[in-house]
Amino acid sequence: MRLLQATSDNDFSLVEYFDDIPPSAILSHTWGADHEEVTFKDIYKGKGKGKTKLGYEKLRFCAAQAARDGLKFFWVDTCCIDKGSSAELSEAINSMYAWYKGSTKCYVYLSDVPCRILDITRQEIPVDTFLSSRWFTRGWTFQELLAPESLVFFAADGTELGDKANFLEGIARQTHIPIDVLQDSNYAANYNIEKRIYWTMHRRTKREEDAAYCLLGFFGVQMPLIYGEGRARAFARLRTEIKRHRFQQNLLAVVSFMKFLYDGVVSQLSAYTSCIVAYNHDRCP
Repeated sequence: MRLLQATSDNDFSLVEYFDDIPPSAILSHTWGADHEEVTFKDIYKGKGKGKTKLGYEKLRFCAAQAARDGLKFFWVDTCCIDKGSSAELSEAINSMYAWYKGSTKCYVYLSDVPCRILDITRQEIPVDTFLSSRWFTRGWTFQELLAPESLVFFAADGTELGDKANFLEGIARQTHIPIDVLQDSNYAANYNIEKRIYWTMHRRTKREEDAAYCLLGFFGVQMPLIYGEGRARAFARLRTEIKRHRFQQNLLAVVSFMKFLYDGVVSQLSAYTSCIVAYNHDRCP
C-alpha cells in the first residue's frame, strides 16, 4: 500500500508499506475529468507535476486535515495506485475495502457541496442539500460509506459538515441502507445477498463492470477483473464467488464444530480409560 506524505518543498511524496501500515487518513471523493486528477506518475516524477491540476486541491485538503488530526500519512486513490499496471489495479480493487476499514480517519470531500449550505445562524446543515451530492450516487463510494470506523464529511472549501452519525436518518433514506448497517457494516450479514446488492442498484460507475467490482470487499470475496465482460457477467461471477465463499465458511464452521466434539469425546474417553486403569491397578495383588 502506497501512502502520501507532505514534503519540505510543499509537495508530496509516496512511501510504500507491505505490512504494519502506519496510522493514516484516507480520502473518499468523486473524480472529475481524468485530465483534472493528479496521477501516480505526477507524484512519482516529482518536480511539482500535477500542481496545476484541479485535483491537487484535494491533496492539499487531505494533507492539511490529516496534520490537524495528528496523522503524517494519507491515501488518495488517484495517485497512490499505478493504474498503468493491471496487476496492481486488480490488487488495489480487491484490497480497497480493507484499506478503508483500516484507516484511522476517512475524509469525505464533497466537491459539489459549497460551504454556504451551513446555516450560520442555527449552525445546521440543510440535509437535503447535503444529500444531493453526487457522492451518494457513485458505486465506489458505497464501500467508502460503510467500511471506515471514523468517517467525516467536508464541503468543497474544507469546512467540516459533521460525521456519519450526524446524518444517519437522512443517509438511510437517501441510500436505502438500514441504519444498523450504516452504524456497523457487520450487520449487513443479517440481510440476504440480493437485498445487499439492491442497496447499490441506483449507483453509477464509469465502467459498467465496476458496478460489481466495487462490491468485492463488501462481500469479502476476491476475483480477477475482466473489463469488457459486461455488467451481467461481472455480477454473475460476483454471485458465484459470494456463494462459494459462504459454502467455504459454512464448511469451516462444520469442521470446527466436529473437531470440538471429537476433542471432547477423546478427552472423556481418556479420562474414562485412566479411571479404569487406576481401578484395576488398585484391585491387583
